Amino acid sequence: MMSINRCFAVQSVVLCVALWPGAAPMVHAQDWKPQRNVDIVVNSGAGGSADRQARVAQKFLQALPGMPSVSVTNRAGGAGLVALNFMAQHPADPHYLGILSTGVLTNQITGLSTIRYQDITPLNILVREYIAVWTRSESSITSGRDLIARLRREPSSVAFAFSTARGNQNHVVIGMFARAAGVDPKLLKTVIYPSGGQGMTAALGGHVDVWVGTAGGALPYMAAGSIRVLGITAPQRQGGKFAAVPVFREQGVDATYYAWRGFLAPKGLTTAQIAYWDQVFARVAHSDEWKKELEENAWAEGFLGSADTRRHLDAEYEMLSRMLADLGVVAR
Repeated sequence: MMSINRCFAVQSVVLCVALWPGAAPMVHAQDWKPQRNVDIVVNSGAGGSADRQARVAQKFLQALPGMPSVSVTNRAGGAGLVALNFMAQHPADPHYLGILSTGVLTNQITGLSTIRYQDITPLNILVREYIAVWTRSESSITSGRDLIARLRREPSSVAFAFSTARGNQNHVVIGMFARAAGVDPKLLKTVIYPSGGQGMTAALGGHVDVWVGTAGGALPYMAAGSIRVLGITAPQRQGGKFAAVPVFREQGVDATYYAWRGFLAPKGLTTAQIAYWDQVFARVAHSDEWKKELEENAWAEGFLGSADTRRHLDAEYEMLSRMLADLGVVAR
């Protein structure tokens, strides 16, 4: 009787989600559902942006009717390669979900990873997160315009810090500052930290001049008044807790970009398995409760299902290849 109830509950989820435009066809998702614990594998340590995403998603997935247990496992290290290699050891197993982020592409472009983005199953992009650039409150750098002016005078006079690997979205934004200042990106001084927590602590202590990281990471320091956010990389001002923070575009700085994160699965999933996760995550992303989480974590809305995510990865790979060549991370 228990299995019948669980099957009916999952079919109910499918029926609800199939009403949304763009949802995957219902027929396949009824052919498969999780049979055991679903493990969300995080490519960084506890407390970071990816970990927050995983634990919020865990809460939503666990609440769905018929869903078995959902766990979160942190497998940090190697700029995300430890987690990605772990996922590669479980081909065709839809009970493992990994974090899909820019690092999957940049690690391939830079040659750090032999696992290509074509070798995983992209499931979705669930959140967009703009990059916040900030200094500690005592800093003499007061705005995005001020930062660009300093780079024009002396490119190496400002120490930028970010995590966790060369070529990621934070590094890309630093390259945009160099381009806006008209200087060679390779002349900029950058310090890379193994985690956002360590890097932000260093920035607060004045060991580096400017921190470049996800907007959500800046929220507690904004609330405490210990930092000055020079700007964020959104196309226009955001609401909520960032309503008073200028975007770089309004400061005359062409630095518009967002980090994107979602979920991936190992290669080899069936059409039915992909369709199941398409519909489940669509249900999460369209819920009012999820929209509250977006505001609370300074995430931007922008859900993409599996097919659109694959197309997004193709376009991002080309753009990032050009940008990382400009930064001197890879040869042209």
